[in-house]
Amino acid sequence: MQVPQLLVLFGSQTGTAQDEAERLGREARRRRLGCRVQALDSYSVANLIREPLVIFVCATTGQGDPPDNMKNFWRFIFRKSLPSSSLCQMDFAVLGLGDSSYAKFNFVAKKLHRRLLQLGGSALLPPCLGDDQHELGPDAAIDPWVGDLWEKIMVMYPVPLDIPEIPHGVPLPSKFIFQFLQEVPSIGAEELNIASSAPQTPPSELQPFLAPVITNQRVTGPQHFQDVRLIEFDITDSNISFAAGDVVFILPSNSEAHTQQFCQVLCLDPNQFFTLKPREPGVPDPPGLPQPCTVWNLVSQYLDIASVPRRSFFELLACLSQHALEREKLLELSSARGQEELWEYCSRPRRTILEVLCDFPHTAGAIPPDYLLDLIPRIRPRAFSIASSLLAHPRRLQILVAVVKYQTRLKEPRHGLCSSWLASLNPGQAGPVRVPLWVRPGSLVFPKTPDTPIIMVGAGTGVAPFRAAIQERVAHGQTGNFLFFGCRQRDQDFYWQTEWQKLEQKGWLTLVTAFSREQEQKVYVQHRLRELGPLVWELLDGQGAYFYLAGHPGVSVYAS
Repeated sequence: MQVPQLLVLFGSQTGTAQDEAERLGREARRRRLGCRVQALDSYSVANLIREPLVIFVCATTGQGDPPDNMKNFWRFIFRKSLPSSSLCQMDFAVLGLGDSSYAKFNFVAKKLHRRLLQLGGSALLPPCLGDDQHELGPDAAIDPWVGDLWEKIMVMYPVPLDIPEIPHGVPLPSKFIFQFLQEVPSIGAEELNIASSAPQTPPSELQPFLAPVITNQRVTGPQHFQDVRLIEFDITDSNISFAAGDVVFILPSNSEAHTQQFCQVLCLDPNQFFTLKPREPGVPDPPGLPQPCTVWNLVSQYLDIASVPRRSFFELLACLSQHALEREKLLELSSARGQEELWEYCSRPRRTILEVLCDFPHTAGAIPPDYLLDLIPRIRPRAFSIASSLLAHPRRLQILVAVVKYQTRLKEPRHGLCSSWLASLNPGQAGPVRVPLWVRPGSLVFPKTPDTPIIMVGAGTGVAPFRAAIQERVAHGQTGNFLFFGCRQRDQDFYWQTEWQKLEQKGWLTLVTAFSREQEQKVYVQHRLRELGPLVWELLDGQGAYFYLAGHPGVSVYAS
């Protein structure tokens, strides 16, 4: 009797869907099912016709959009040419992750479920619709659904009777074995980084470009509550090209202090070199991790120790703990009944993985290094709207970064990993200061026709992509640029004030401002739009203008 094979495919934007998929994979291995877990776009979708049992885990992003790592799959699966019997041999289930405060709640999961039925697939259960808005989070829907799913799978796909389940509380084997090197390999520091300072092809997530930082300037006034930076990178010889509306992805690093503290708490030698050996054949190396590698490099550039841990972190940590009191607490926090306490302890105050490990020192000090990659997720890249045009700033790329810092009930303020790291970079120090980055097309697309006006509404740092668009259109001789800009005070956070005013004087730009804190009654960009309603309507209805709205860095929507 053969061991049944399960395939878990995920589409994840922020890592939650990937975490759920890997959790399902661990549960499958406990039940002695053969299991593969893959991102949807890394899976050869043509092989789906030969898969007997598949669980799809997918998030919904933006206004009902699929995550970036399932967009190719999404286009393929909705081809009209696919026969209605394509997946007639496949049993499937769909687990969705969404937010019911959005109109298109779990749209991707619902639509995928319907499409798989249309192609002949057999649904094991109705789709699970996890909801971020629930007081217990997505797990409130996921836990009972997953219980029903395993019951159904184990009846339909029984494992051989002589292979017992691995009990909960017993850790599964790690994915990789750390092989520590006794001698220091003869490689330079540059070879320890997967990024390149002279790529042959356009940079990507697997091989970013190491861009030198040219300037790092605070652009908010000294009295302003937020530190906002205009940062400029040199992209000479990078093979990077971009247009207005495109997005740059930046891979941050953990601070030196946090890296040191992590190594101390886990009793790791930061200077030790290692290579990785997969426990099972066919398991690919972790993407973006050079080998051989130092522990310092792994912790500072790869492990997301500054992120807020998910429930799965506590599940594995409980399995690994040899300390009775700490293990009992970890089991409680990872249980279904302990989710409210986990929210209060971790999610609500935004307690980080590093801080949790410090709270459980006996457990942390005994974690086998082999489990580091199972326990702690990879640092995820952050997206920023590009705030400059190559036509105005050749061989340069600029971004506007609001440094994230806020207080919770914890003593230490919370810091955004990427924005704080970028703000700390000093291009004036000895030696080059480089940042791993790459560019992707964004959701903003500007009209090419020279006589089409554009109306741009940008609040705060949301104005960044519109600066790139205005620079590009001015370079092409395009007028009809209308910018509604909102901030708090003109002398504190009026980004690019001089630049806008010069363009206005030359007739390239119509600028309308809203300074919300300069009068007793707050005035926002929507008030200015209402005041100039007849002009806006004439531009839209009479001249076919495009209307764009952006209010957060890296997140922009538009309509024409």
